[in-house]
Amino acid sequence: MAITQAMCSSFKEQLLKGEHDFDTDTFKIALYTSLATLSAATTQYTAPADPAANPTSTDEVTQTGTNYTAGGNTLTGTTVSLSGTTAFVDFADTTWTLATITARGALIYNSSKSDKAVAVLNFGADKTSTSGSFTIQMPTNDATNALIRIA
Repeated sequence: MAITQAMCSSFKEQLLKGEHDFDTDTFKIALYTSLATLSAATTQYTAPADPAANPTSTDEVTQTGTNYTAGGNTLTGTTVSLSGTTAFVDFADTTWTLATITARGALIYNSSKSDKAVAVLNFGADKTSTSGSFTIQMPTNDATNALIRIA
């Protein structure tokens, strides 16, 4: 099992077909354990058959006793920008409060468009919170650092 950070290949094709609208669509971020397999080949978010199971069928973080709900958080503060020849998008940081979570990575997906995958994040190691805040801090919103960039 592995989580490989990437912009999803299907997302690139869907952008050219005009299937995603960062002004009006709802984007979410789901957390995954180190058992998950996510990569550029990931095409959509799939809800676990039993979100309380440990591990879940999709290796998404379990929601039992964690203050995490299957499907993750809705991303807010979406900003699309252009700098030189690079377009990029940013979201506000997102936090699960009073959470007990261990996650290795995440999937950003478009819940307005049949849960189509956008990008896979690999945290590089397990990140943990115990009855505290689990925050995903988005990188600097610029042409060099934003998570989603088209150059």
